[in-house]
Amino acid sequence: MFNWLDRIPMHMIVLPALLLGLAPFVPEPHLWEKLKMLMAGTLHRPIDIFDLLLHGIPVILLIIKVIRGEREPE
Repeated sequence: MFNWLDRIPMHMIVLPALLLGLAPFVPEPHLWEKLKMLMAGTLHRPIDIFDLLLHGIPVILLIIKVIRGEREPE
């Protein structure tokens, strides 16, 4: 199911995960802000949901890749 993810080098996932996961650096990263909104139940606006996905997907892909380990592409 995630064979396509195995073919992507780790550094090509780490960089976007760090940049998008932490952007903007000041005053608070969007990902952290949106996760707090999600936990508080205030994540209702479509732009906020889109923002959570935009900043969160690279981090989720990185977590999946780390859990799967460094596999050789088949």
